[in-house]
Amino acid sequence: MALREKLILASGSPRRVDLLAQVGVTPDRLLPMNIDETPEKGEHPRSLAKRLAAEKASAAHKAVKSDPELQGSYILSADTVVAVGRRILPKAETAGEATSCLHLLSGRAHWVFTGICLVTPGNASRIKVVETKVRFKRLSAREIDAYLASGQWKGKAGGYAIQGIAGSFVQKLVGSYSSVVGLPLLETVQLLSGEGYDVQHTWLNG
Repeated sequence: MALREKLILASGSPRRVDLLAQVGVTPDRLLPMNIDETPEKGEHPRSLAKRLAAEKASAAHKAVKSDPELQGSYILSADTVVAVGRRILPKAETAGEATSCLHLLSGRAHWVFTGICLVTPGNASRIKVVETKVRFKRLSAREIDAYLASGQWKGKAGGYAIQGIAGSFVQKLVGSYSSVVGLPLLETVQLLSGEGYDVQHTWLNG
């Protein structure tokens, strides 16, 4: 039986690791890439998600070129952007940023764009952006304060993590739930399978 090619996840996100595990995929290496995620002037949220995913994959591809054990691997990257209209919300690092995000999201709809990029062993690059529309209920001051106290907003795009307490804020979701968490499973499996990565290998072997 031919050995399956290795898969590198260009991310250190536990959420993305857990999502891949849900579909039986375990990356051979986590290789988070620190790149400048500042939006370009006038950049659309969708374009930003696509660009950052591509840049992370490209950086990881360059990083493994000098490693004989990882050469010829599949490289998967992703980036999630939350936006209200064309306004891109930050990945909240301070309580002030999270507060601003939650007040803006309260009682209204917003968009979550997750870009995924796959670089194949043959150096081909495949990119897809998944769009999901999420509507929050109107949040009370107490709910916002309590959510800030939970700390679940730290480092999260838009100042919230849908897989945690903030799941109770969601009034309606149209699109991919897993994409909002950080990795759209349907599209990721389609990309991997379409480029020859044997996703079903672990399914068949229990």
